[in-house]
Amino acid sequence: MKTVLQTIQSGTPWLEKAGVEDPRLNMELLLAHVMGCQRMQLYLQFDRPLGEDILEPLRDLVRRRAKREPLQHLVGSVEFLGREFKTDSRALIPRPETEELVEKILAHYKKSSLPPPARILDMGTGSGVIGLSLAHAFPDAIATLADRSPQALDLARENAAKTALPAPRAHFVLTNLFENLPGQSFDLIAANLPYIPAADIPALSAEVQRDPLLALDGGPRGTELIAQFLADLRPHAAPGALLALEIGVGQSAALLPLMENSGLQQARCVLDYSGRDRFLFATAP
Repeated sequence: MKTVLQTIQSGTPWLEKAGVEDPRLNMELLLAHVMGCQRMQLYLQFDRPLGEDILEPLRDLVRRRAKREPLQHLVGSVEFLGREFKTDSRALIPRPETEELVEKILAHYKKSSLPPPARILDMGTGSGVIGLSLAHAFPDAIATLADRSPQALDLARENAAKTALPAPRAHFVLTNLFENLPGQSFDLIAANLPYIPAADIPALSAEVQRDPLLALDGGPRGTELIAQFLADLRPHAAPGALLALEIGVGQSAALLPLMENSGLQQARCVLDYSGRDRFLFATAP
């Protein structure tokens, strides 16, 4: 009967051979998921023998991970700013850069004299992590979570329930950009829209290609959907509203002029923690 440590040691080379990054970490996370414990708790029970009730489902997960099924899909959740969100193939897997975007939005309000936003829009919400995290951070706000994918919106609804956000504080809108939001304006508009050039998608990692194509494809140059979003934005931005976008590396030069042309003020690129141009911020007049 294999112990916890032996199981980790035997599964790690299998994942490494399959080209999985951080194979030992992946093995530990899968085992912790099956055992129903935190990863660090494994280190306290390396000598514990494991029966087939653990090993059989673990083998299935390891086989699927070796086929490059995303780890987050296998364990069914991801942590985002201290909350656990459900994640699966219906929407883009939340990534660290998106977590940075929300952190920078919250830091902006903390250091400025802006009042807390009463009306929040999360355009292209996917699993809902941006809009729901902001709604939790601003407990008097109403959040509108918008997406053109009904499957993604279903997942966002599930995450609203999972994070215990009161139902009246979240509105879910199926829409192509602002199409189904006539006459509505917001104090804070955040968006993580598709920004990958269509021709680059086949070269993405096998895991990323498991994300919905609708959540990846930003058009021939990767900026077309964001450009349309900026062109349609102004009637929906309340006076003084903050706009915050996640973009692809190297896209700020093309998008900043569009923000300025749309009448937004203080348009600027904000670097991510790796020093790359990853976010755009601006304020409505």
